[in-house]
Amino acid sequence: MAKNNNQKLELTWIGKGQEPKLEPRILIEQPEYSYGDPDTSNMLIQGDNLLALKALEQEYAGKVKCIYIDPPYNTGNAFEHYDDGIEHSQWLNLIIPRLRLLRELLSNEGSIWISIDDDESHYLKVVCDEVFGRQNFVSNVIWEKKYSPQNDAKWLSDSHDHILVYAKNKEIWRPFLLPRTEEMDKRYKNYDNDLRGLWKSSDLSVKTYSASTDFPIQIPSGRIVNPPAGYSWRVSKEKFEALVKDNGKDGNNVPSIKRFLSDVQEGLVSKTIWYRIEVGDNQDAKREVKQFNSVNVFATPKPEKLVYRIMSLASKEGDLVLDSFLGSGTTAAVAHKMGRKWIGIELGEHAKTHCIPRLKQVIAGSDQGGISSMVGWDGGGGFKFYTLAPSLLNKDKYDNWVISKEYNPDMLAAAMAKQSGFRYEPDGHIYWKQGRSSEKDYIYTTTQFMTVEMLEKIREEMGPDESLMICAKIYQRECENRFANITVKKIPHMLLGKCEFGKEDYSLNIVNLPHDGDASPSDDMAIDKITDENLGDEPVNQSTQINLFY
Repeated sequence: MAKNNNQKLELTWIGKGQEPKLEPRILIEQPEYSYGDPDTSNMLIQGDNLLALKALEQEYAGKVKCIYIDPPYNTGNAFEHYDDGIEHSQWLNLIIPRLRLLRELLSNEGSIWISIDDDESHYLKVVCDEVFGRQNFVSNVIWEKKYSPQNDAKWLSDSHDHILVYAKNKEIWRPFLLPRTEEMDKRYKNYDNDLRGLWKSSDLSVKTYSASTDFPIQIPSGRIVNPPAGYSWRVSKEKFEALVKDNGKDGNNVPSIKRFLSDVQEGLVSKTIWYRIEVGDNQDAKREVKQFNSVNVFATPKPEKLVYRIMSLASKEGDLVLDSFLGSGTTAAVAHKMGRKWIGIELGEHAKTHCIPRLKQVIAGSDQGGISSMVGWDGGGGFKFYTLAPSLLNKDKYDNWVISKEYNPDMLAAAMAKQSGFRYEPDGHIYWKQGRSSEKDYIYTTTQFMTVEMLEKIREEMGPDESLMICAKIYQRECENRFANITVKKIPHMLLGKCEFGKEDYSLNIVNLPHDGDASPSDDMAIDKITDENLGDEPVNQSTQINLFY
């Protein structure tokens, strides 16, 4: 069946489209865990990473240059007691809302790099095509993660992982060049003491054929040479004659070009296969993390040289990088040593047991493992440690939504500003200017009883073009619609229905499956292969869904 060029194939699964309406939480610094430079902008956040990404969205949308994430790989390992189909759907439900938020955080010149293995890599590719746009897919990098074969493997011993790379906008995104190595530069010599410096010979022919540069050359010995079949010379006849005058010599070989080290580009274009001798492997990673916690070794760390390669290609010094599955803290450690600003998010106790000790050693300069010697790292900088504020609303004993008692007035004002799309920026002189959405549009949150007299006093202080939203727990009815440029809303009623309150954990929610003998989907419902024949001969809509049943 012929397909329309505009046809869009979508992957669907159980639970897709039922993404939660996230509460935009505020972040609270825990100074006792922060370390180093008090003016640092580096952030280590402990909490559910979906809620943490939502908390970052307002301030950091469009500002992150490079995102690297290493999400949970193998759902079979994560949920060994549950049916594989449900595990797969749950994994996709875990990843897609996070990808959507990560895309919002990426700058227009940014890119995202995702480590994954064979269990989910192909599904993840289709999901990322949907979220980031297939046209923004850059490459699938192959990382050699193991040194030796796994002799107890039932089928083939897996020796690689994938790194999917997407740009926010591939039309304008370009990777940086990798640093040149000593070995590369050693290939350049100066056999004839040329004043232009080190050089090496380079092939005069090129694969792209052009009749204008396909001509016979008579070399000094008198022999006539032509470019190989299908090739042509790199230069025109006139340019070749100028090169001969510049530095020709006797001989019987096919002529070549002097390529000077001073003329080559300063770096190297990355290939898509990364060998362990270049970027490290699993064993290197485990040796690195044992330096910070040898008792409870993180299960699946990544080597610092691997993250260094990604950061080198995707960012420069001073850029902001983010990892929302921080794990043992490798991304933050590498970004710090490379002079990047960073944000790391980790849900569990790893934030304190692994990330904090590691980053403290990085800042103190006592961590001389990983890439430290490569980049000449000797310490400096700092980070601030944050947790998510509790849910703004919870239910009282009568099942009514009320403001959480854990919120003080400042926290409430900050939370209401974020809930309403305002930036929380309290004015040092005018109390009711707590936040703004534009130059002259303000928000004010109060727990006091708002009277008409209070409202009129605020109105007298306002400029002619200023507008104000007042969020009050209780107010006189006469305050409503009293002034055209002042809107009065009641909390918490103004918040109900906007998002999901009272939920602290958006990690995978596994549903118990039927036991053997209970009703279950038939094997006949499975789709073995997606082909034109499977889709049938009926006309296909521009958005065709491929339904997977589990």
